[in-house]
Parts: sequence; C-alpha cells; structure tokens
Amino acid sequence: MTKTLIKGAMVVTMEPDLGDLVPGDVLIDGDRIVAIGRNLEVGDAQVIDGTHRIVAPGFINAHLHTWQAALKGIAANWTLLEYFKWVHRGLATQFRPEDIEIATLFGALTQIDAGTTTLVDWCHNNPTPDHTDGAVAGLFASGIRAVFLHGPPKPDPKPGEPHFSEIPHPRHEVERLLKGPFASRDQLVTLGLAILGPHYSTIEVSRHDFRMAKELGLIASMHQAGPTPKTPGGWDMLEADGLVGPYVNIVHGNDFSDERLRRYVDLGVSFSVTADSEMCAGHGHPITGRLLACGGNPTLGNDLETVTSSDMTTSARVALQMQRALDNAVSRERTQSIPATSTITTRQALSWITTEPAKMLGLDSKIGSLAPGKQADLVVFRADDMNLWPVHEPVNALVMQASFGNVDSVMIAGQWKKRGGKLAYGDLPGVRTRLKASGDRILEGIGYQWGAV
Repeated sequence: MTKTLIKGAMVVTMEPDLGDLVPGDVLIDGDRIVAIGRNLEVGDAQVIDGTHRIVAPGFINAHLHTWQAALKGIAANWTLLEYFKWVHRGLATQFRPEDIEIATLFGALTQIDAGTTTLVDWCHNNPTPDHTDGAVAGLFASGIRAVFLHGPPKPDPKPGEPHFSEIPHPRHEVERLLKGPFASRDQLVTLGLAILGPHYSTIEVSRHDFRMAKELGLIASMHQAGPTPKTPGGWDMLEADGLVGPYVNIVHGNDFSDERLRRYVDLGVSFSVTADSEMCAGHGHPITGRLLACGGNPTLGNDLETVTSSDMTTSARVALQMQRALDNAVSRERTQSIPATSTITTRQALSWITTEPAKMLGLDSKIGSLAPGKQADLVVFRADDMNLWPVHEPVNALVMQASFGNVDSVMIAGQWKKRGGKLAYGDLPGVRTRLKASGDRILEGIGYQWGAV
C-alpha cells in the first residue's frame, strides 16, 4: 500500500508529549500512523499539501440512534414523553429490516461526512434477527469504525404479552452475532449491548443483562434518565451484587446524585452526555460539570437526529458552553462579579469527542489521538474557509467555529472515506432516494402529518 504524507498542516494530536504542530507532517503507512513531526521527507509517499488545513483525530460519537436517520428533525419540539409516544410506541413499529439497513447506512455515511470516524450505534429497534442483520449490514457497508450496541425495542405490549421491562436481553441472539458478523473482535465493527438497565427494567432483567455482558466481555450501555425508574433502588442492588464496573456505560445520568457519580467514576463506569438533546427532552442539566468535579470526564454523543444535528463539533460546543454558563452563574452569584477566567478549556471539550470516548470503548491504544503506531483515523478541516479564516489557535477553531461544512477529508484505518469534500461511496444518490422513501412510508404508517406536534 502506498504511503501517504500530509505535509505542512496544523496538526492537533491530542497527545500531551506531541502537542500541536504548526506546521506539522503526518506520515501514514497502510492502516497506521508511522511518524508525526516537522519537515518529514519520504521519497515513496503520496504527498498531500496540508497548507491551510487542520488535521485532527477522527471524532468519536459516543451515542447515536442511527436507525432513526430517515426521520430527521421530527422530534425537535418534543419532550421525552412525546418522543416515547411517537417513536417507540408508533414509528418504531413500522420499521422493516430494509428500513433499518438504509437508515443505518445513511446515518453512518452522514457521520463520516461530518468528521466522525468511530460511531457508537445504539440500535434499540431489533424486533427480529432480520432487523439486526440489516443494521449490521448498513454499518459494514458504510466503511465506518463502529461499536454496534444491540438493543431491544420498546413498544406497548399486545394483550397477553409481557412488558418490555420484563424481558431479558436475548442471549441466543447475542451468541448468534458473536459467532457470525462479530466472530472477530479485532475489526472495524464490533459488538456491545444496549440494555435496559434498572431505570427501564425489573431488577431480575437488569441482573441477567449485566451478568451476561460481564461474562461475554461486552460493554453494557443503558439510558439513565427520564420518567420514574422501573426499579427504585436498583443501582444499589446491582452494586451489592458486584455488577457495577468498567464495562458499564451510562447515558445521560442526569438524576444521579453527586455522591453516586463520584462512586461510579471511582469504579470505572463511563458516562455519555448528549447535552443538546437532553436540554430539549427535559432530562435536566447535563452532568458535564458534576462529572468533572468527581474526577471523571464525559464522552459526547448526538443521541437523536430526530432532534439535533449529527455534527460532533456542535455537540462539543453545546456541552462546553452549557457548562460554562452554569459555572459562570454560580460564580456571579457567589462573587457578584464576572468570573476571572473560564472553568473549562476548548481542549478539554475536544477530548470529550476524541480521547475520552476512545478510553470508554477500550480502544485508546488504537484511536482517539494522532500518534505513531495508532490507527490512521483522522479528519482534515479546511482552515481557509470563511468561518475559520484566519486560524490562530486550531483547537479553538475546531471547537468554537468549525462546522460540518468545513470537513474536507476523512480517513479511517488508512483509507480515505471522504476526500476533497466528497464522500467516497458509490451510489450515494441511490441511498438518498431509498432513505427518503423509507422515511415517508414510516411516517405514513402511523398517519403522521406535518405540524402534528
């Protein structure tokens, strides 16, 4: 495979020992970064001019329901209760396997287009193995690096059926996946579990699901927020059983006490914050600052394209600015004056979409930063676009000013998946057409009309 040398760029490595190189060079051989420095000379490499370009680690989206990509924007005015009514009890029930596949494919391509190289796909609309297989096929076809979190749907039960909170995660389906598309754990797309957890299931189901994830060595991710928990005191019971540890990922967590947050940070639990969707849905203030106070760090996700943009720079900016506003308000109340300085830096916010989610996934030896030996997952921004020019501090520019439209190129495992502003995917017009038809059919299936909510 031809070596690639990106030369003379503004290189943001997110590695403390390497720092930012302005200008700097990145040398890629095969699927790995082999050198980062200044004035690198490699005779047999394809040289790419990095002038007026920012090169950064590929972003990691820690939480996205990619299966909803055909329903963009419909939930922008809904609280969580309305979302449950319209999506889980209505729209989700209309999905065929081909709908899951095209939404997942298009959603993953959208992530690549926006600079995301690793997607944590929280897929909780898998009523049949065919639906699951469609989602998995969409991820593989997109070329993205992903962790597919297999989860159960949440419809209203039919007469004689148990409520979804009483149904354990299907072990036979997990084992089928581990013997099939996920037989290797060293590939671009790997498996995890999107479980209900004690907020949305009985304690018996929670114990079953936690134990299965721990036994199989899979990440167990769950929502923790919203209406009254199904199992009050469930977390205390799981702790007593020794089931709370580093394989646990909690999404949202807004209703956790500071004491519980501190204890779980100490136990190695990871937290995924989706600030913009949480503020819309009514979860309460994102826990970004409370996590930091406990010695932890958030990972960030978009959550729902039915609500917000899928752009990770936007997610980082919203989470950062929301927490700064909260911190500034506390400071002003205490001192009756403007704070002397900001409480959180842009570099910290950038870590929430790069190094921190890499740690959460146990992939920090491979991705999350730019360093020799790591996988060549990177994003290239056009720094001479009007909204960025002139760039004096590349990290500030990425977090505070960059957008989806500034992404010039994206590389995953040494392969260009976007180059010169264009996705390297064959029949993108066909995918777009199929997605639109799918979304229209699903909305029509429940009689949804524009402006209904």
